Amino acid sequence: MLTEFVIPLLRISSYFFIGYVIVYTTFLFISVIFSFLELTRKYKMKGFGIQLKHAFYYPVSIVVAAYNEEVTILSTINSLVKLDYRLYEVVVVDDGSKDATAAKMIETYQLKKVSKPVQIKINTQKMFEIYEGQVENVKVTLVRKENGGKGDALNAGINVASFPYFVTIDADSMLQKDALEKAMQPVLRDETTIAVGGLIRISQTARFKDGKAISYELPWNPVISMQAVEYERSFLASRVFMNQFNNNLIISGAFGLFKKSAVIAVGGYNPKTLGEDMDLVMRMIMHFTKNKSPFRIEYEPSAVCWSQAPHQFSDLRKQRKRWYLGLFQSLKEYRLMGSGFKRGFRFLWSYYYYFFFELLAPFIELVGIFTILLSLYLDLLFVPYVVWLFLLYLLFNFTVTLTSFVLRIYIQDSKDRMQNIWRAIVMILLETFFYRYALSYIRVTAFIGYRRNKHSWGKITRTEQTIEEEK
Repeated sequence: MLTEFVIPLLRISSYFFIGYVIVYTTFLFISVIFSFLELTRKYKMKGFGIQLKHAFYYPVSIVVAAYNEEVTILSTINSLVKLDYRLYEVVVVDDGSKDATAAKMIETYQLKKVSKPVQIKINTQKMFEIYEGQVENVKVTLVRKENGGKGDALNAGINVASFPYFVTIDADSMLQKDALEKAMQPVLRDETTIAVGGLIRISQTARFKDGKAISYELPWNPVISMQAVEYERSFLASRVFMNQFNNNLIISGAFGLFKKSAVIAVGGYNPKTLGEDMDLVMRMIMHFTKNKSPFRIEYEPSAVCWSQAPHQFSDLRKQRKRWYLGLFQSLKEYRLMGSGFKRGFRFLWSYYYYFFFELLAPFIELVGIFTILLSLYLDLLFVPYVVWLFLLYLLFNFTVTLTSFVLRIYIQDSKDRMQNIWRAIVMILLETFFYRYALSYIRVTAFIGYRRNKHSWGKITRTEQTIEEEK
């Protein structure tokens, strides 16, 4: 009797799981092919010198939210003041750090405390000190405030920022020397652009000199290197594809450029969410769609930000748990987007991509594994077929990731040694067989302690980034 009930259920579950895998792999395949064609076109344009160049620039404020970042804050600022851009400033917001983040900045750059009026356009926790100084002809401002979380710190930086566009980066990140120029190009092409995301790469894989990455090498630390190849696939595949249809729902908090007036219009970042980056973009989409105002959310892969990745699995677990819960909060808060809200129907498939292939993915994988094991126990499984299907899926995932890795080398003229390719192959195999399932476990268990930690920054161990000085 039980078998008669279980067998049809297993059959339905198997069909769903196979269909799910087919749809997901097809999307990945189309994304990689499309990205390859699009980025190759841009690369050829670059080779012919067909690039957008203007005699004018929009001035930009770089806002850095910092909490207990004494290890990395100086290397971050040292890289930011060497950018190849005509007019910009750096605003660092110390969000109630308990370490020497602010003290290091004040002492190293000889910052002076100032009294200046600040127009509060977005409410934040109390700001109690502002310091200013010049570092290599770039204005650097330090804001000290009460702790309110990353979103609140960014809002304070927006209030203090002087210019009509601002860039947000993490306090452990460094921008490539031409990153601001590249990020502003979509704005210069189309004035309706309200946000631009850039390419995020792992800083522990590179050595830097005078604001540039002078060498790139995957370390043997599997936690770092598996994240590196994961980033290559994520940022050079689906995001390039979605960008062609103005369908990106997220701009990474590690590096994003925004039109200041557009962000203020929606009330700034939400300090009560773990996914303040995705929350802001989705809220802007809803706002501009509702008001029937033209807008674009762009992704520019030639604008590169180097960000530290967790080098310990315990820290990776904290980071990915926070990301996953932020995704859940955003999709829940803006679920109206999934119903084809007015003109927002074009974001329908993007919403459901994140819903099915990001939010529900670990649970669907869990159901799939349970179905296979139960079918095997009931002797309902043709084992050779399942093994070959699984190996085919792993081979496909391996091919897509390796293609993304090699594509990045091609379009960015990277001087990767052949040793790096072999190391990448090893790490892609590890990512394919182990890493992705570890991430699924983290996501499935992410809601444990959710209410207690849903507003926390999360403490991740940092390492000091070495930057060679120009001789």
